[in-house]
Amino acid sequence: MVVRAAVLPAVGSPLEITAIELPEPGPGEVRVRLAAAGVCHSDLSLSDGTMRVPVPAVLGHEGAGTVLAVGADVAHVVPGDEVVLNWAPSCGACHHCAIGEVWLCADALAGTGRVYAATGDGTPLHPGLNVAAFAEETVVPARCVLPVPDGVPLTEAALLGCAVLTGYGAVHHSARVREGESVVVVGVGGVGLAALQAARIAGAGPIVAVDVSPEKEALAKAAGATDFVVASDTTAREVRGLTGGRGADVAVECVGRAVTIRAAWDATRRGGRTTVVGIGGKDQQVTFNALEIFHWGRTLSGCVYGNCDPARDLPVLADHVRAGRLDLGLLVTDRIGLDGIPAAFDAMLAGKGGRALVVF
Repeated sequence: MVVRAAVLPAVGSPLEITAIELPEPGPGEVRVRLAAAGVCHSDLSLSDGTMRVPVPAVLGHEGAGTVLAVGADVAHVVPGDEVVLNWAPSCGACHHCAIGEVWLCADALAGTGRVYAATGDGTPLHPGLNVAAFAEETVVPARCVLPVPDGVPLTEAALLGCAVLTGYGAVHHSARVREGESVVVVGVGGVGLAALQAARIAGAGPIVAVDVSPEKEALAKAAGATDFVVASDTTAREVRGLTGGRGADVAVECVGRAVTIRAAWDATRRGGRTTVVGIGGKDQQVTFNALEIFHWGRTLSGCVYGNCDPARDLPVLADHVRAGRLDLGLLVTDRIGLDGIPAAFDAMLAGKGGRALVVF
């Protein structure tokens, strides 16, 4: 079967929108027609080499669609089912899975090394982050698909696969925000918008959004922010001024740069919690001195996939969607086709917009 896809031919090269050849699903595999795919900053990090995957590859890891066919030994979905793609499926057998930390599964990305398709001239292709969602159709391991919960529109369900699970999980599972706590979210992209809504759902307040783009204030406040700060050298001071002079109980950093991680830490109160969601490069060195670590008594933690178990958390998110507490459409600031992905990358580099959604 020939379909159109966005192919990364080499690290640092522009994406090529081209035809690829997909095989029929083999044992333990599922073929999915994509309805939509979100353009995440992690895709940009894969294209520029910040994160490494085998190339050439089809990127895209946040998607949803309809099952077209299943291979032998697949029982939990059938053709016609609507599914969310799970780019980091747990193996269920490693140490982390055994202790319940499925988001740290040692084999979650093992599938990125497989050859799953080919270009028109026969060049083997790898699935970026397992699922290769920047294509009209894809073939994935069965554990990479989860049924779309009832009441969630299929197109918007794509956002559940990364942005919403990550932002919601950062607030509820990693930072463990409690009712009445103050929260600052640094970076108002797709994940940041999900984190703001999650903080509102948790009953936090005040909720401060920080971003380099002043144009994002209205969007941030629609998501739940009570206050908005334009990022600068005085960000931490401004946040302290909005949180009783102490700093926020919780900071959620969604950018992945040394300067924003440091700003999030500095904006957190003594004894507060800073959760880093953003993925930065090895050159982004964050420094602390020994005395301030003792004095401030803060907790700094990383956060992978929102510390989520998608099988557990998707039904919870669906309840919030059905009740009107979680607005998936709010995250989407641009609906594009495959040809629009390079421009969406440029917009992310410029700090513009929330989530661009490829709609097939």
